[in-house]
Amino acid sequence: MANNYFKFKQFTVHQDHCAMKVCTDACIFGAYVARHINKLQLPANNILDIGAGTGLLSLMLSQKTTGTIDAVEIDEAASQQAKLNFAQSPWMERLHIYHEDALQFYPEKKYDCIISNPPFFEGDLKSRNKKLNAAKHDSTLTLDQLLVLSHNHLSPHGFLAILLPCHRMDFFIEIAIAVNYFLNEQLLIQHTKTHPFFRGILFFSHHEKPFATNKLAIKNETGTYTPEFIELLEEYYL
Repeated sequence: MANNYFKFKQFTVHQDHCAMKVCTDACIFGAYVARHINKLQLPANNILDIGAGTGLLSLMLSQKTTGTIDAVEIDEAASQQAKLNFAQSPWMERLHIYHEDALQFYPEKKYDCIISNPPFFEGDLKSRNKKLNAAKHDSTLTLDQLLVLSHNHLSPHGFLAILLPCHRMDFFIEIAIAVNYFLNEQLLIQHTKTHPFFRGILFFSHHEKPFATNKLAIKNETGTYTPEFIELLEEYYL
């Protein structure tokens, strides 16, 4: 049974009311986007988290940036959980949760960074748990709709970062290119170097840049975490 909370060095994520719990690939996503922003010295005054769940990604970016983060979550219980997690964090004044359908979210500003860990399993077998279905399947927000949202809310020089299972990556890249996005960077994630890649982090913008592909193995064959994984998460994990 999953714990009711996940404690990090600088914040705690309570998750007993959320269908999707804290998981390793989401933690990698938050840490890698924060690194991307700081390494390239990208503007991050305004950040939008679409499908916030527990608020994990917003909290991770708050720790490493100084921007304001707006998080949108359609599920009422999850949005209340995120609200609590934000209020108990050191960055509560910069974190805002909106309980609403992202398709009906109309902010009066553009965002330097949009992040999303969207529903994964379009067309795959669904469970009987309706909340888990909504969290894992794109029954509430399709990838096409996510691109429309990002186009409407992204600043001209901003970027979109998305976490996807590898079997959805080619499709998303194709539809993103069709609406004038450029794929600037990708991180391919595998359990060990002998396992196939199972998740990908993709960075898009409206500007063509030198493209980079990076790879990350979570563990060695011995079952211990790789130095690369430890380095990426060391400022978050206890």
